[in-house]
Amino acid sequence: MPIERIQPEGLPESTLYSPVVRTGNTIYVAGQVGQDADGNVVGPGDIRAQADQVIANLRTALASAGAGLEHIVRITIYLTDARYRDVLRDVTREYFGAALPASTLLVVAALARPEFLLEIDAIASLD
Repeated sequence: MPIERIQPEGLPESTLYSPVVRTGNTIYVAGQVGQDADGNVVGPGDIRAQADQVIANLRTALASAGAGLEHIVRITIYLTDARYRDVLRDVTREYFGAALPASTLLVVAALARPEFLLEIDAIASLD
């Protein structure tokens, strides 16, 4: 099965990894952070603003491979503070509704930049 590596328009470009990889009907989305297309951190110190930007980035990434949030089957959430769990629970319920994906939550000491409060990666299926 061929592997397609995608750099979606609307996401900051990376030379270190492929933001989206599609093989067959499976889509892998690299970790998304609260960063806009110009590389600016959205809502420094504001977990809700960053969570909304992360979801927007996931949508952009998935759309580049012909998918949407409804196709996500698994996410991994990385938080820099366990106190953000309640906000993340509300955000995932708001955006995914009753079709919650399988999920793992990790509390980490830091992310790639100190301003980032969370990161989410995803696996989606078009089946």
